Amino acid sequence: METIMQHRTIRKYRDTPIEEELLNKILEAGCRASTTGNMQVYSIVVNREPEMKERLSGCHFNQPMVKKAPVVLTFCADFNRFNQWCRLNNADPGYDNFLSFFTAAIDALLVAQNVCLAAESEGLGICYLGTTTYLAGKIIEVLQLPKGVVPVTTVTVGWPDEDPALVDRLPLEAVVHRETYRDYSADDIARLYFTKEQLPENLKFVAENNKTSLAQVFTDVRYKKADNELFSGMLLEVLKQQGFMNQ
Repeated sequence: METIMQHRTIRKYRDTPIEEELLNKILEAGCRASTTGNMQVYSIVVNREPEMKERLSGCHFNQPMVKKAPVVLTFCADFNRFNQWCRLNNADPGYDNFLSFFTAAIDALLVAQNVCLAAESEGLGICYLGTTTYLAGKIIEVLQLPKGVVPVTTVTVGWPDEDPALVDRLPLEAVVHRETYRDYSADDIARLYFTKEQLPENLKFVAENNKTSLAQVFTDVRYKKADNELFSGMLLEVLKQQGFMNQ
């Protein structure tokens, strides 16, 4: 519980390597995560070599922690291995559809979160990279992922070289619904987001971007409609290329 409540995103790492024994311990803990039907339709690609991290950096908009972290983990939805097992045992796999991708993506994300908690419990720092799905096609090329395998998230891991403050979270009332979903009134929204909007760093963010609200920073700067549509189209093409869009 303490590890969870003290989570911080770490983007700066010391040069100290992560011992293979510790890394394997963390990965094994990750693989104890829940999985659909115990199929384990995921894979984890581990990158330590500077050359490979350099190539991966370009797939993540050259964020510096990709090259600086001692370990980069790419978590993939993976039906390739399971499909091969089925075919070798005279079973006809029917996993060339969106539901199967979604299932495998959930599996991969559950494992990723287990890995992160295990790493943090050992004193390591982590950073999730949301850029993985933006340029999934390029990551597939770099990591030589076969059909049936799609990267869904990337995590950098290393010994922290910074101690950032805890980031804000919405109050429990904003995200928890009892028995049925209770929709929000305008007053609810204003009240639930008030503290976030008034944080000094967010007020500064609004001013620096010449906006009138924090919501506008999200819609007009950080996650723009045009970008969402562009990357959505690219990801759909990747899913087709990797054999997940027959239905």
